[in-house]
Amino acid sequence: MISIDLGSNTLRIVEFDCRTKKRVKEFEKVVRTAHNLHKTGFICESSIQRILEALKEADKLFDFKSHQHIFAVTTEAMRRASNALAIKTLIKEKFDIDFEIISGMQEARLTLLGIEHGLKEAQINLQNYILMDLGGASTEISFVSPSEVLSQSFSFGIVSVAQTYETLENIQNSMDEVLKPFYEYLLKSDITVCEYPHFVATAGTPTSVAAFLEGIDYKSYSYEKINGKRLDIDDFTNSLNALLKLDPEEQEFWVGTNRSDLVCAGILIVKSIMQILDIKECIVIDNGLREGLAISKCNKMPIK
Repeated sequence: MISIDLGSNTLRIVEFDCRTKKRVKEFEKVVRTAHNLHKTGFICESSIQRILEALKEADKLFDFKSHQHIFAVTTEAMRRASNALAIKTLIKEKFDIDFEIISGMQEARLTLLGIEHGLKEAQINLQNYILMDLGGASTEISFVSPSEVLSQSFSFGIVSVAQTYETLENIQNSMDEVLKPFYEYLLKSDITVCEYPHFVATAGTPTSVAAFLEGIDYKSYSYEKINGKRLDIDDFTNSLNALLKLDPEEQEFWVGTNRSDLVCAGILIVKSIMQILDIKECIVIDNGLREGLAISKCNKMPIK
């Protein structure tokens, strides 16, 4: 079966073997769905064209029409966009793929399924941990324990923050404003942060930093080499400083085309969240929403 996640920054697709619970092949392309969404309220024509071109490219790899089971979801950018229905209709006409716009809570639950699978693959057994999925226009944070999972979706992400504040200096100076909803959530909740000693991070920023520190360039990226890597705050700081010293071509080599500004913005967000939580180390897991969706469908679980 095929699982598709059209995120606010990246289109991620995986062919998943339900019997072995393994990836067969995968595809990823930066499409910047949320480009200028914070200003206009709709997904712009250039983003729509990037999405269509990426799906066309992916179709050559997967041959969508040859697959009976294709499940596709989309997230915060499409939740906000006034033209979301028109885009869904256009994709359906061109590729016969039905995208479901899922809620932030659905996104958090499915991402957790993917993370649990990734932790198992990496042979990491955690009891109480905090999970952060830093997306393009939203960030989902879950407090996970054997007895319950407390999840919340926040309307900040690497694309929206990078485009709203424009420079890294502005982003750094505005971090209290950016993370105010998260501060308020912690203050109003009954969560005792110290009861969750582990921090798991997924999405493009932590995986890019982990790969960069391992000397793995963007085109050579392999999730198997990244799952389970541990990073501390200094690793994020050192990666940011190193990336900023590179010229644009070198940045593209390491973190991909049109991604360096977003990765740098993401590093500032990750560091700030770790500081708020007084967390010194994070475990990086590549698995996320698309893997969780695949596992959910393989297990015939409804998306609740």
